[in-house]
Amino acid sequence: MRWMWIDRVVELEPERRMVAVKNISLAEEHLHDHFAADLERGLPAAPVMPASLIIEGMAQTAGILVGHANAFREKVILAKIGSATIERDATPGCTLVYEAEIERLDNAAAATRGTIRLIDHAARLGPHPTGDERGEPIGAVSLMFSHIDKNLAGSSFPEHNFVFGEGFKTLLRTSGITTDESAAHAHHGP
Repeated sequence: MRWMWIDRVVELEPERRMVAVKNISLAEEHLHDHFAADLERGLPAAPVMPASLIIEGMAQTAGILVGHANAFREKVILAKIGSATIERDATPGCTLVYEAEIERLDNAAAATRGTIRLIDHAARLGPHPTGDERGEPIGAVSLMFSHIDKNLAGSSFPEHNFVFGEGFKTLLRTSGITTDESAAHAHHGP
């Protein structure tokens, strides 16, 4: 199973805000168990994106925003989920839109808040269209991140940044975002 829970960065305002999307597909293995059909009780399968993975998508969005602020020179890890609410199920065929904002950023840590919206393509494009193309707000998450190189000085960590590995570099590159220091403060948009 892939560990990345966002598909593309669609907007980036360095050190301030980032928007990413996740398209939910029935091809994703975790949906077949969450929730599988219960034939004994006559219940059909009800594939739903687990809330924990939706929150992880927000953590990845906010973590990239925090890492980008220092040109990915520091190892950024999720330290705390301050609060998280998810008010609606996300199902195959829908798109999650993660909007993360930095509330505080310093040498040791960062605090972020985020909004999760859901675009239900079937409702928006069906015979009786409803909803809007930006999506319906379905959740909010506040997160704290730690710069472990600063907070655990003297400890030994791998030289490579284990969170922003090759998969994330590919995601950023295909989203039009460079990871080198000279471009870290450039504006990126859709």
